[in-house]
Amino acid sequence: MQFRKLRNGLELSEVGLGAAQLGNMHRVTSDDEAEETLEAAWSGGIRYFDTAPHYGLGLSERRLADGLRSRSRSQFVVSTKVGRVLEPSPESAHLVDDDLFHVRQTFKRRWDFSRDGVFRSVEDSLRRTGLEYFDVVFLHDPDDHFEQATTEGIDALIEMRDQGMVSAVGAGMNSAGPLVELIRRADIDVVLCAGRYTLLDASAGEELLPLASARGVGVVAAGIFNSGILGAPRPTTAARFEYQTAPADALSRARAIADFGRGYGMTLPEIAIAFALRHPAIVSVVLGARGRLQVAQNLERAAGQVPDALWAELTDAGLIAP
Repeated sequence: MQFRKLRNGLELSEVGLGAAQLGNMHRVTSDDEAEETLEAAWSGGIRYFDTAPHYGLGLSERRLADGLRSRSRSQFVVSTKVGRVLEPSPESAHLVDDDLFHVRQTFKRRWDFSRDGVFRSVEDSLRRTGLEYFDVVFLHDPDDHFEQATTEGIDALIEMRDQGMVSAVGAGMNSAGPLVELIRRADIDVVLCAGRYTLLDASAGEELLPLASARGVGVVAAGIFNSGILGAPRPTTAARFEYQTAPADALSRARAIADFGRGYGMTLPEIAIAFALRHPAIVSVVLGARGRLQVAQNLERAAGQVPDALWAELTDAGLIAP
């Protein structure tokens, strides 16, 4: 496993583990599955782990901490997020969460990017995990609260960083444009961009990645399979793209890339991971997994070496941007 540094010297493994599945995303993950996921990730050299209170109403944070508790704290990097404060909700505890995660609604999410909300969220996350500190804290999906998040919210995170409570701060979003604006507004260290630097949508490469490189801001790439279409060797008509059935143009392009790759002995997922890691602004690619087999598959794919000739052919065919 290779490592890449943020400007403050913090090292992230090139492949990180996205811990949404530990929070029962889309379906229940058993405690045993969660434990074996983290054990396999650690054995495979992964040392960067990304979580959030949103993931399973705190379940992801708790399971991640349980799996790392026996490890030396200096040997791994954890990022969590702020923006959704979890409020106890005993009156809804008999219901199942209605926001992607199969957990009981023992808490309700409340959007809050105020200074008090940010500090409370981090304190709650520290209490849930039992960790002494987080390495990275992101503003989480501040799209509809952008003004408060990029003033009061980011100022609170920078205050925490200045006090030594956290090493690096930034934001995690599904859109590149707002991250560009945040980098221009604030002295941040890293951003997490989901789905916007992939084989099918490289829009982050137009402005975000060049600006991040110029400002010394690291970029964590997430969602690089675009909801699944790039995660199969050759996607079927049932493939998902941006959480919906893949449109014909995306399916055709993904299949064309897969066909070119097959001539070089490369699979579509291998090319997708290598595409993100190829950019010098990217400090880590975060991949979700459930169970040891998925972790092993992700690591095997990440080890693939895409030859320069394939990149050239894909560029010449207009399938990827120069």
